[in-house]
Order: sequence, then structure tokens, then C-alpha cells
Amino acid sequence: MTSLTQRTSGLVQRRTEAIRSAAAAEKEKDSGGEEDEARRVEEEEDDKGDSKETRLTLMEEVLLLGLKDREGYTSFWNDCISSGLRGCMLVELALRGRIQLEACGVRRKSLLARKVICKSDAPTGDVLLDEALKHIKETQPPETVQSWIELLSGETWNPLKLHYQLRNVRERLAKNLVEKGVLTTEKQNFLLFDMTTHPLTNSTIKQRLVKKVQDSVLEKWVNDPHRMDKRVLSLILLAHSSDVLENAFAPLQDDQYDLGMKRVHTLLELEPEKESSKPNANELMWAVVAAFTK
Repeated sequence: MTSLTQRTSGLVQRRTEAIRSAAAAEKEKDSGGEEDEARRVEEEEDDKGDSKETRLTLMEEVLLLGLKDREGYTSFWNDCISSGLRGCMLVELALRGRIQLEACGVRRKSLLARKVICKSDAPTGDVLLDEALKHIKETQPPETVQSWIELLSGETWNPLKLHYQLRNVRERLAKNLVEKGVLTTEKQNFLLFDMTTHPLTNSTIKQRLVKKVQDSVLEKWVNDPHRMDKRVLSLILLAHSSDVLENAFAPLQDDQYDLGMKRVHTLLELEPEKESSKPNANELMWAVVAAFTK
């Protein structure tokens, strides 16, 4: 009888340990699920397109839309692209699973009140992104999305935070595009000074980018932002915030232009707080949008 009791007790104990092990494994799987998903998305993106050299980040795409093809520089009157590119960096890091917003909590803080936290410090392979990620990881207490856009742009009155500024961002992005065979480098004389410019050399890549933006609100329009590709949706919203979206629609016929801009405005009129609470929404992307539309 004693032997039977011992065997039964041992069986129960082994079952309990097995259940605990399975639960622990399931918990570990859940915690790494989002990172695995981000890694899977990156790997899928690696398989897309013609080659590794022609895959562009959100920052590079926005800059490319803003650059004049022959002149090789952005409009001197565009004072939005600097902060827009910093917003692109935050969204790019979020899409790659490196950063996220803190939990909203029971009282549900607004998007602009929630802090940006580092989710993974794994290198992205992009110097600018890794530099921004390093700042975000090492900053305590954490900052909000609005603060990071200002800090990375150098628009802060606090001299102790000037070291957060990412300098020469447009020039560094242009050099990335030169390395990818999209742009070239030239010197132009503007009477009083010489300026380095980056004219377009690979028109195919820019045409593909422009067509992607156009198709997203014309032939491939789905009338639901949450059914759109997150990267394309981010590109449209951030290109508008950077005041370069108009360049993508300029070649269209009048009727297509009107229809495309009408659909873009439906996206711009969305409420970030409401959209961010929907399933599978990228909260940080909507926080960046909120920062630009507040």
C-alpha cells in the first residue's frame, strides 16, 4: 500500500513538473513572440525587391521624395523635413521591434504622455538608427515621442541635452543613397558658396517609390488604415508631415490627383488615440503622427 502511494505521489509530482515546464516554455514563447515577429518581418523585407542595395529605410524614402531629381537637394523653403526625418527614425525602430511605448496603465495615458522604452538593443545595421537607439536605451528617466523628436533634431533649450542631436542627417542619408546606387555626389556653386548636392542617378528606384505611394491610395486603396501595410501607411503620413508627399502626386492626371489627395486626407483626419487602441496597431507610429498634428 505504501509502495502504491509513493508511486502515485511520484506520478503526480512528475505531472506537476511537466505542466510547470510547459507553462514556462509557453510564457517564454509569448514574451519573444513580438521580437520574433519583428525579426520575421525584417527577413521577409530582406527577400523582397531586387537587391539588398535597393531596400530603403523610411528616412531614405522620405528624403528621396523630397530631393529634386536634377538639382540634388531639398527645397530651401521646407522647414518640416528635419523633424519629419527624426519621426521616421522612431517609427522605423518601432517597425523593427527595437522600441515601443510604455504600457498605458489603468488610467490610460494619452499617446503623447507615454514614454518611449527600449525593447531590444540588437543592432539594426543602420548607423543613424543605432545611434538613436543608443540614446533611447541609455536615457533615464525615459522621454516621450514629442521630446525625442525635439532632442534628435537639436530643438531643445536645455544645454545638457544637446548631445542627443543627430547632426547632418540629410547629408548622411544622401550618402547612404549614394552607396545604394540611387544618387550621386556633385558640387554646385551658389555664387557665395559651394554646396554638395546629390542628383538622382537611378530613376527606376524613385519611380518605384512614387508608384508605391500612388497605388496605395488609388489602385490598391482598401479604405481601412489597419488593412494597409504598416510601412506604406507610415510612409504616407510621415511624408506629409515632412511636406514632401505632394511630390509623389504631382505627375498624376487631375482626376487621379484629386482622388488620391482626397483619400490621403481621410487618413490625415483619423484620430491617433482611437486608431492606436485597435488590434495590431503600431502605437508608436500613431504617437509620432499625434506629435506632428497636435
